[in-house]
Amino acid sequence: MNDKKVRDTAEKLFSSKYEELTKQEKHVAHHITERTPISTNIIQDLSGQLTFGQKMADKVASFGGSWLFISIFMVVLVIWIVLNSFILIRLNSSFDPYPYILLNLVLSMLAAIQAPIILMSQNRQADKDRLTAEHDYEVNLKSELEIIGLHDKIDSLRERQWKELISIQEEQLKLLRQLIEDMKKA
Repeated sequence: MNDKKVRDTAEKLFSSKYEELTKQEKHVAHHITERTPISTNIIQDLSGQLTFGQKMADKVASFGGSWLFISIFMVVLVIWIVLNSFILIRLNSSFDPYPYILLNLVLSMLAAIQAPIILMSQNRQADKDRLTAEHDYEVNLKSELEIIGLHDKIDSLRERQWKELISIQEEQLKLLRQLIEDMKKA
């Protein structure tokens, strides 16, 4: 499509100069003019662009926030405590005696590593949500403008039909008058 047609369409739809429109409004105007769909799968498009680190952050965040992780974590803690409190104490050699300083160190390191990874994943999810919201706005805007256009077309058709009906009715009245005059003469 030529740029002039896009500009004319945009100015007609938004009632303002093309240069004053936002990037999204221009994008919607192009799709309306070209009669092309605007919907895309943002998440699918973004997933193809992820780096290895981003994919790993998502997997760690997904696993770290699951019941499987919590269950495994609880089992490991219980085993650690049982081994150090009962079995190894009976043998007089515990590698991490009560109050489990080594266990606290391991838990602290795990939290220190896991927290920034989860934050990275959440930041990317926030970016995905922002892009999805922007895309939803574009789709909704295009839909709204298309509906307005359909309303205009229906109104135009209705107006044309009314004119045709009035014309037909005037013709019928003319024929009726002529028929009445012919009946009076006969």
